[in-house]
Amino acid sequence: MGGKCPHRKVKKRRYSHKTDRRAKFLVKGDDMVYDELKKPDDQKKDLPVNEDLPGMGQYYCLHCDRYFSNVAVQDEHFKTKHHKKRIKQMMGPAPHTQLDADLAAGMGMPDNGPKLMSM
Repeated sequence: MGGKCPHRKVKKRRYSHKTDRRAKFLVKGDDMVYDELKKPDDQKKDLPVNEDLPGMGQYYCLHCDRYFSNVAVQDEHFKTKHHKKRIKQMMGPAPHTQLDADLAAGMGMPDNGPKLMSM
């Protein structure tokens, strides 16, 4: 019983598009967040006040690159599975960069091997 109608051409959206909406707000890539986390504490700056961001831009999760409206929402975020997975991912090996992708596709500098001595 149920299922798709055989003559219907347009498929219904069956899943929540929460991940697509979340991806719209992700500005930084994984490699940029990784570099920010590896900076020493003296190079990190305080967050400037920005009226366009939620919570005036003061409640920010560096691992997930998200802003929150208040401290309570930020604390709830720190308890979520998404945040904990993101921390584990950022503490692991460095993520791939655009340079790595270009080299893998053969668009980087050619590697001709060691140079031979000329005689």
